[in-house]
Amino acid sequence: MVTDLAALQGSWLQVGFEENGVVDPPDAHGAPDALTTFHQNHFAVRTADGTVLLEGTFTLDESAKTVDWTDTIGADAGKTLPAIYRLDGDHFIFIAADPGAPRPTEFRTGPGQTMRTFVRQL
Repeated sequence: MVTDLAALQGSWLQVGFEENGVVDPPDAHGAPDALTTFHQNHFAVRTADGTVLLEGTFTLDESAKTVDWTDTIGADAGKTLPAIYRLDGDHFIFIAADPGAPRPTEFRTGPGQTMRTFVRQL
């Protein structure tokens, strides 16, 4: 059986964004056609021209379906964002809380939470 970490490897296109209960607000860490690439426990978000918007590391707990994101650039550099996730084939969704906030428990956002939905790019 393939682990979630192994299944997550590769490039993903963001197709949905929700923040603080608002669907599709302006996205400071995204751009049209930007791809998020996962390699081992590192991630990078790049625009179509290769500009890096965000990068960092992550730790998955497959049994609990939790992920901790740690940005290495930007306003949250060095801070950990606690999250939950779902990975089903070519679909990946996570909801993260602001640094220092409790980990989300459901797949809808409230204050200080961000949810992103992706599809795998082949």
